[in-house]
Amino acid sequence: MLSARPTDTQPAAHDLVYRALRARIMHGEMAPGQALTLRGIGKEFDVSMTPAREAVRRLVAEGALFLSSSGRVSTPELTNDRIEELAALRALLEVELASRALPRAHMALIDRLQSINMTVAEMVTKRDAVGYIRSNLEFHRTLYLRAQAPAMLAIVETVWLQLGPTMRALYGRLRRTEPPHYHKLIIAALKAGDEPGLRLAVRSDVTQGLRMLVS
Repeated sequence: MLSARPTDTQPAAHDLVYRALRARIMHGEMAPGQALTLRGIGKEFDVSMTPAREAVRRLVAEGALFLSSSGRVSTPELTNDRIEELAALRALLEVELASRALPRAHMALIDRLQSINMTVAEMVTKRDAVGYIRSNLEFHRTLYLRAQAPAMLAIVETVWLQLGPTMRALYGRLRRTEPPHYHKLIIAALKAGDEPGLRLAVRSDVTQGLRMLVS
């Protein structure tokens, strides 16, 4: 059983459960509206109800899980309005992060982004939706870390978290056969120091797919 008593090197049990569920939701390993139970979480992670409940509470607070009036816990099923709202947030915040990262975009960063994009392409070839979402987010996070704007990045990661299950549904609808075209434009703009081009490429990349979900 995961220890409920944290040490200097071992986080509390609820934190381990929280991190595992958070990554699972963000990377699209759960479908929209998928139900969870405290008993099921406790059994899977071999913890008592208390750390399972605390992990769920934190994820509900972040919008990653939805708690109904009857006490049912599930991943959110996003409405068209909610998808539009989150897409708008991505367009505003991620464009700003990319712009702030541009002056610090050295060749090592560009090489790293190209390497990650190769992984994205590999995941597309394998039809690995979760691997695709994970590597796609790694591409964006790697760029945005150079912005040195941790508060803004934390907000963006919360948006990614809320969108995780929906992104999985989107991947199924897109039936991708190649990596995102806009990633190449992002890398090209970084190499050229082209801020307007970078802003346009990032905005297009983070909103184009989501808008396909809005009927």
